[in-house]
Amino acid sequence: MDQTELLAADDAGLARAAALLAAGGLVAFPTETVYGLGGDARSDTAVARIFEAKGRPRFNPLIVHLPDLAAAERIAVFDHRARTVAAAFWPGPLTLVLPLRPGAGVSPLVTAGLDTVALRVPAHPVARALLTAFGGPVAAPSANPSGKVSPTRAAHVMAGLTGRIAAVVDGGACAVGVESTILGLDGAEPRMLRPGGVPAEALEALLGQPLAIGGSAEKPSAPGQLASHYAPGAAVRLEARAAETGEILVGFGPVLGDLTLSSEGNLVEAAANLFHILREADLLAGPEGRIAFAPVPETGLGRAINDRLRRAAAPR
Repeated sequence: MDQTELLAADDAGLARAAALLAAGGLVAFPTETVYGLGGDARSDTAVARIFEAKGRPRFNPLIVHLPDLAAAERIAVFDHRARTVAAAFWPGPLTLVLPLRPGAGVSPLVTAGLDTVALRVPAHPVARALLTAFGGPVAAPSANPSGKVSPTRAAHVMAGLTGRIAAVVDGGACAVGVESTILGLDGAEPRMLRPGGVPAEALEALLGQPLAIGGSAEKPSAPGQLASHYAPGAAVRLEARAAETGEILVGFGPVLGDLTLSSEGNLVEAAANLFHILREADLLAGPEGRIAFAPVPETGLGRAINDRLRRAAAPR
């Protein structure tokens, strides 16, 4: 990638940032908590690039950032509780995990293949201006290499991600504080999935009931939890170089198959295709069938791809 652009948080800078997002590029921008690494949440390739740029070891759900409640309701199904909480705490450091609306158009890489989605309306004026200028949902984890300290200044982002992303919008220093609270409202019982900027007591007072703590290790629905275990109906075999009887073979690089993650051996393309191909192979194989995956290198995004495939292949 070319040199990362450092953009001012003015009309010209925001217009350039929105254009880069629209072209599938990655743009870091400030929120009231930390700088986020944004990509078009509707684009498999853009979201795959987020994981690649961060060196993120596996596909965890990402938070989708939106300019307002109306935009959020186009992506998730809101009940009375969700609207009440959103009215009280949005914009602000609160993320809601809600049922994904059918036809929402969000990449399955954002949701890690789940039927829920994590949404946030940030309060930072630069974030809000960029989201409005872009006009679409933006997936954005923290703008730092995986495992490193979260960035609160544009210089921190440049130090960690220069050359890996298209641009950074310099909105000055973020308020140094905790990350957003993540509240799960996808079931009958409200759940605190991650403590953060909105206290549990305030949410409990508003909802009129205590919050359950944590989520399921087998089905996490938000960042900061264990990776989800996406299990297709068909059995999965890994490290396959040829199909056995009755198998649907998913190829990679020189290993040809009925389907392929990337005929060119491109890990970004493979990551972008992974969930779609897994679902397509599952439909072709049927519930009693088997899917075989060709070897994928355990480097770069290959680690994330293999992590997901190992979980899909785990005994169940």
